[in-house]
Amino acid sequence: MTKNISTNKRNKEKKKRFKRLEKQKRKEFRKENNSKGASLEDMFAYVDENGQLTSVPPELREKAADEENGEESEDAAFENEKKEEEETEKQ
Repeated sequence: MTKNISTNKRNKEKKKRFKRLEKQKRKEFRKENNSKGASLEDMFAYVDENGQLTSVPPELREKAADEENGEESEDAAFENEKKEEEETEKQ
């Protein structure tokens, strides 16, 4: 009879250890895949002109569209003027 009690005790201890290990693995997995530390910019969603959600802000979309169409932004035009002035001064 005492032999039965000790084997039951051992089995219970094994189960407890196994449960603790599984719990620890789940905890580590959740810790690695945590999205709470994401930056605020990563969490923003924008709506484009077609009503679709996108992660690109409208300012960047407009700049990209201008560059694709061959139009220069004001900053790029200003930089080109500076370069031309510097070249004329060197001559």
